[in-house]
Amino acid sequence: MQRTKMPIYEQIAIDIANRIYNGKFKIGEKIHGRSTLASEYNVSPETVRKAVKILEDVEIVKSTKGSGVVISSRENAFKYINRFSSLASIKDLEKQVNSLLQERKRLDDKLNQTIDKIIDYSGKLRHTNPLTPIEAEINAGCSHIGKTVSEVKFWQNTGGTVAGIKRQGDIVLSPGPYATIQEGDVLLIIGDEKTYDRVMNFLKE
Repeated sequence: MQRTKMPIYEQIAIDIANRIYNGKFKIGEKIHGRSTLASEYNVSPETVRKAVKILEDVEIVKSTKGSGVVISSRENAFKYINRFSSLASIKDLEKQVNSLLQERKRLDDKLNQTIDKIIDYSGKLRHTNPLTPIEAEINAGCSHIGKTVSEVKFWQNTGGTVAGIKRQGDIVLSPGPYATIQEGDVLLIIGDEKTYDRVMNFLKE
């Protein structure tokens, strides 16, 4: 949501308060006439009147007929400036937070896109090299648990050759046709591009 810009008369009030606090306008000193201030700030006398009214409301100046506008409090000028400084700081922090959130979303989106590309790329490359093993885990409930690779006619049913078995942290290479399939095994299988789907379907039986 876009924030409303501070009115010009309020900006003038803050500027005058700053000048009072910095000592450019002394306590008891009269501020220039409205027409002079209007000329200085390049605004209408009405805009200056609104600025002075704000300063009166927060008791930085006093305005009386005949005497004009007189500086009355440097302390109140400081309080007024500080109020807006704090507000500006909060707005700046909000802008920083919003900016960081947008940046995080952009990075999250980019990360997700990269992950999707990796997954897609990995899927496409899975079967391009017949020497790259396919990994297939044996889950509980697989009907082939306890049987040997030969018994289940693994190659005949899948077209894949069991080149190794990951079992309890170890790897058994070239296990041969009499290796027993156990729950939790990860079979390392070599085959063509259709082997993966056939192996997955076979192990679900």
